[in-house]
Order: sequence, then structure tokens, then C-alpha cells
Amino acid sequence: MSKKTFVIVAGMVAAAVVGGNVLAQNVPMPEVTVETHRAVETTIGRTSSGIPIKDVSMGYTVSAQGLDIGTAIGARAFEARVSDAAKAACQELGRRYPNSTPSDAECARVATDKAMLKVRQLEDAATKK
Repeated sequence: MSKKTFVIVAGMVAAAVVGGNVLAQNVPMPEVTVETHRAVETTIGRTSSGIPIKDVSMGYTVSAQGLDIGTAIGARAFEARVSDAAKAACQELGRRYPNSTPSDAECARVATDKAMLKVRQLEDAATKK
């Protein structure tokens, strides 16, 4: 793998926080991917065509394993998992790219808000069962 390709791949880090894949009834567990993006002030590399790489992202997959998201308690616990994953991803990006924007807190807020759209859909579907 060339150094340029490695830089591109390294900039698009994906981490997984995944529980079990199925319930006892072989029904897939609800999951949400929390994705964060940060703009980097300094160019971390260039593509083979010379385009600067200035945006990095990280995604964590959050599972509802062990939760009944059709209940208020289960839904709050799932939402907390999603929020925690967003904070962790943004803090990791901030650690790796200290001159990046937005701040860790703003990054986490935006990532959480975006992921909560899917969380709400999954919670609504679970309450209708």
C-alpha cells in the first residue's frame, strides 16, 4: 500500500462497538452508526491527483443488545450509548488531530443529533411491536 493510500485510509478510520447480532428469535439487533466529521486545518496528505485531504471521519456502530428499546428505560439507555459513542469518536479525532474543528463538544452534539434520527425510528418501531 502506498504512503498516499495509507494516509487516505488512515483518515477514514472506522471503529466498531458491536454487541451480539441476534435475539433468541434470530431477529437482528437494532444498530445505529454514529459518524463524526472534523475539518483539519493542516493538510494531512494528498490524493494521487494532488487534492489535499482535509476532512477526517470516524464511525462507531452502537447496538441495542440487552435493551428493550420499546420501553422508556431501554430507550434512554440506548440513547446514552449513542451519545457516549459520539463523545468517544470526537475525542479520539480531537486527540489525533488537535487543530481540527469543530470542538469535541460541538462535534459530539452534531454526531449525536444526526444519529438520533435513526434511534427514534428504531424506538418507534419497537414500541409498535
